[in-house]
Amino acid sequence: MERYKLACQVLPIALRKIALGLTPREMVVAEELRLRVGQPLGILLPNEERRVFSKIQQVDLENLCNQATDFSRYGAVETLRQGYVSVEGGFRIGFCGTGVIKAGEICNVKDFSSAVIRIARERKGIADNICPQLVDNGRVVSTLIVSPPAGGKTTLLRDMVRQFSNGISEIQPQRITLVDARGEVAAVHFGVPQLDVGRHTDVLDGYPKEQGMMIGVRTMNPQILAVDEITNPLDLEAMVQGAYCGVSLFATVHGTTMAELAHKPLYRGVLESGIFQRVVTISCGNSGRIYKVEVMA
Repeated sequence: MERYKLACQVLPIALRKIALGLTPREMVVAEELRLRVGQPLGILLPNEERRVFSKIQQVDLENLCNQATDFSRYGAVETLRQGYVSVEGGFRIGFCGTGVIKAGEICNVKDFSSAVIRIARERKGIADNICPQLVDNGRVVSTLIVSPPAGGKTTLLRDMVRQFSNGISEIQPQRITLVDARGEVAAVHFGVPQLDVGRHTDVLDGYPKEQGMMIGVRTMNPQILAVDEITNPLDLEAMVQGAYCGVSLFATVHGTTMAELAHKPLYRGVLESGIFQRVVTISCGNSGRIYKVEVMA
């Protein structure tokens, strides 16, 4: 509930008061705050998007961006042109609007039309039963996490990193390099992770994934290299190079089943590369998320 209240602090005051009108039980499970010009404020709950009476104005989105960037958009333009702004506390705000294009590339965003505040939450302990299954002959093995969007991949990855960084009963603390391209895993703010990723974790915050992985392997001597969301062949190529250097890998991808991944060219390449020895799939059941660990042949 406190994480929800903290996320609401970035909203303009009038909207903040409305968003804080949820019941405590709803605050605990709320996943996103959504603002669309001309529409009521939307609050994403596990089974519905609650539309709260308040018609969003374009000025609300401008005020949201100003507050999120401490009234210095210039300092956040690199991430804003990619569609998001990270704020203290580990929250990411995604913005839609009109792209400003120069030389064929997006250099900025103006005239915001919608925004979403993702409520990042730590769920310490969710990897308790998973981590021991990722150890083989005293070594942490490379593991791929698979789930649909908003299925909990990043949350699970964070807890895996935290546990192995601190050490579990089966294995000593591991040196981990976390490439946090969008700031969602560690939520670094002025050099300090806002979310717990363990005592022996080094974070490359905001680095492009493929470059960050190579820099991490070359400079930090990690035992484990962790990255959130494989999205292009360059990511895969960097992971293969890391595996050849003897580093174990933790990575996440969008999907539902192994069979689905095998039908997608990029992810089929991930599976066929042979660099992953375990796959953790996440699905949603009536009692919450279900985690299944599979051993790769």
